[in-house]
Amino acid sequence: MNQWPEARNNDPRNPYGSPGAPIRPQGSPAPPPRDGYSTGQVYGRGGAVPPRTGGRRPNWRRRITIGLLAFVAVLLVVSVSTYFWADSKLRREVDLGKVADRPPAGEGTNYLIVGSDSREGLSDEDKKELHTGSADGKRTDSMMILHTGDNGTTMLSLPRDSYVTIPAFTGAKSGKRYPASTHKLNQAYADGGAELLVRTVEFNTGLRIDHYAEIGFGGFRSLVDSLGGVDMCIDKPIKDRDSGADFKAGCQTLDGKQSLAFVRQRHQEADQDLGRMRNQQKFLNTLAKQAASPSTILNPFRLYPVIGSGLDTLIVDKDMELWDLTSMFWAMKGVTGGDGRQLTVPVGTANLPTRGDGVAVKWDPVKSKQLFAQLKNDEKVTVQ
Repeated sequence: MNQWPEARNNDPRNPYGSPGAPIRPQGSPAPPPRDGYSTGQVYGRGGAVPPRTGGRRPNWRRRITIGLLAFVAVLLVVSVSTYFWADSKLRREVDLGKVADRPPAGEGTNYLIVGSDSREGLSDEDKKELHTGSADGKRTDSMMILHTGDNGTTMLSLPRDSYVTIPAFTGAKSGKRYPASTHKLNQAYADGGAELLVRTVEFNTGLRIDHYAEIGFGGFRSLVDSLGGVDMCIDKPIKDRDSGADFKAGCQTLDGKQSLAFVRQRHQEADQDLGRMRNQQKFLNTLAKQAASPSTILNPFRLYPVIGSGLDTLIVDKDMELWDLTSMFWAMKGVTGGDGRQLTVPVGTANLPTRGDGVAVKWDPVKSKQLFAQLKNDEKVTVQ
């Protein structure tokens, strides 16, 4: 007789192979199932194979959340790093704290935007190609006041030939004291640099200049080229030997060299400097619109070259932060979008003969005073 079952019953292990379990007498009912196993199954040779359960299901919501958090963290680090990198590139060389006898602050914010004829960074070949000449030093080629406030944005051009009072000043190099005099506005920059120009603008307008921004020929060209050019629609053919401008009528993309020629040409305009200022306003508004567009801001392959080429040559005041500069560009863009006005200081005499200064421009005393008062009080501009 086969003694195998009895031998199994004498084994301290139970028939199911679980060590330490009590021995079930022969013929007694089976114990209840344990640990999820079904009854009546004997595991081992000849027994049924237990079902295989799959692994834990992936928690996709958790994975997506972690991925988004990681992306936001990386984006934040890159954004902050880019901001401080760009902020460090600003050339804060103008100290508005040195400007004497400043008018009280008005409502809104006033930026003085200056285009100089600085040849800094240009080789002899560049000067020839850009028709800039080789004059030493630098002078103001264009000047604008950009006013922002609750009543919109106003871009106001100041003719460089404006016949104004230059307040008394002390020469930075000579230390000599010069009395107040009447000259063209761009003479102030030539005599005392940006600080004297700011003081002269404030003295003649009554507006306090909050921030100053200046760019030269080379920086202007590089900025336009980094944007891939600026799209302009030109009303009539332009050909000017002095600036190198040679354009057909119609919409076209101007590169850096062509853009510089466009904003500098004036001989084909009936009112010369005044006509040139209208072209400059139109161009700067379009430039700001493209520089602040999503296609530039969201594309690092365009954004970083624009920041690098533009800020390297941009001279600003010591209190100008990158955020202020960004606000200035957005305000200029808003003018293009129809949220503001573009105008020139009202002129009373356009061809005023002067002593030693050639022909100058004299502001209309009534209209200009009204205009400056509206800007100072941040009122709606009604002066034509």
